[in-house]
Amino acid sequence: MPQEPRQTDFQLVRVKSTWCRIKKGEALSNCEDEITLSEAKIGECVSKSGISWTIEAPIYFCYKVVETYNILDPSNTTLLWGHITDPQQLELATSSKRRLRRFIVIDEVVDEIYGSKVREYFEENNVQHKILALPTTEETKSMDLVLNILQEVQSFSIDRRTEPIIAIGGGVCLDIVGLAASLYRRRTPYIRVPTTLLSYVDASVGAKNGVNFLQCKNKLGGYTPPVASFLDRSFIQSIPRRHISNGLGEILKMALMKHRGLFDLLKTQGKYLLDTKFQSYSGSADHGDAALQTTRIAIETMLEELAPNLWEDDLDRLVDFGHVISPELEMRVLPSLMHGEAVNVDMAFMTYVAQARGLITAEEKEQIIQCMRGLELPVWHGGCTWPLIKRALMERLKHSGGKLRMPLPTGLGTAEIFNDTSEETLARAYKLWVRDCKTVLAEEPAAL
Repeated sequence: MPQEPRQTDFQLVRVKSTWCRIKKGEALSNCEDEITLSEAKIGECVSKSGISWTIEAPIYFCYKVVETYNILDPSNTTLLWGHITDPQQLELATSSKRRLRRFIVIDEVVDEIYGSKVREYFEENNVQHKILALPTTEETKSMDLVLNILQEVQSFSIDRRTEPIIAIGGGVCLDIVGLAASLYRRRTPYIRVPTTLLSYVDASVGAKNGVNFLQCKNKLGGYTPPVASFLDRSFIQSIPRRHISNGLGEILKMALMKHRGLFDLLKTQGKYLLDTKFQSYSGSADHGDAALQTTRIAIETMLEELAPNLWEDDLDRLVDFGHVISPELEMRVLPSLMHGEAVNVDMAFMTYVAQARGLITAEEKEQIIQCMRGLELPVWHGGCTWPLIKRALMERLKHSGGKLRMPLPTGLGTAEIFNDTSEETLARAYKLWVRDCKTVLAEEPAAL
């Protein structure tokens, strides 16, 4: 009779400097030394063919997302110490006589506006620093730029535990620097300082980083969160109006997926937010602090969705709304659409899909499209052809475990994920979408 495989589960315990395994539930005998129990486990299975080991090793990350203001004021120490969470480590760091060192990567456009303030900040705080200004755009978002950063990091010679790399710029800059930091010495801490509305509410709050590869968006990348993201809305006042709309696309995504109050806020305060560039002003009682409310709700709802699923083990993600067609579209028409604009074109089409499926009413669909227009976002683009949509959906199936996993609104501020949307429904929605939303500024035919 064949012998049954024998399974034994082990815990891992460190005694002094040495890790050893003990059977699960077994106590260490006659041990007077201090011991450390790991959450990792090793399972051993002995069978006729040999031994196999199964390792369970939970990966723990802690990172901070911090609202601040006037982060480049030399008296504001957030950039120096704000990433440290442990009080004892903070005390050690602030009392150390060793001179601080920081490596900073800044988008070259941001450098033109804020570069002198960044340099003054670190000089005033007696920080030895290197500032690398780079063109960080979707066109330059590549491994070449990552390697450029890594060469400069190596020359500067940072301590990979106590000297976080700082990224100051939009989402592309934060993505590139995040990937570079994750590769250097296998993981070097880094800090994100977003300077656009889009990166403020999106790229800065999650764990993902990456670069484009072979004309595919974010084809290379990983999941390594920053030690901290420092959010300063004062940067947003220096970006063009179109960039504000671009960021509003990602905020609207969260509103449509899970927060009716945020949707209503965007409907009623959208123009005010565009006009004031998300700055808070005293005496604006009629608006409350619309900028603060909007950004906080957007970030809180985003974190609710991201935190339980940082590594995207679960591919059913509401935050993928607007990201089913848009990766293909954005790279296809680069640079005519910004990221949030491409996302909004995707969301506009999917809104028609939702109505075609009977998930939302015609009135709700119209409210959504009018809100988009009020936020000065495109609701259609000539590059979003029926062949492109079909190609994007095939890519979606390929990389999402053979399922579409299509987030669709089921009301204003509610949504579900669907895998059973037929091609006939998609085609019908596409025709209606083109009929209603196509503009005379078509760049190419949008025929079905």
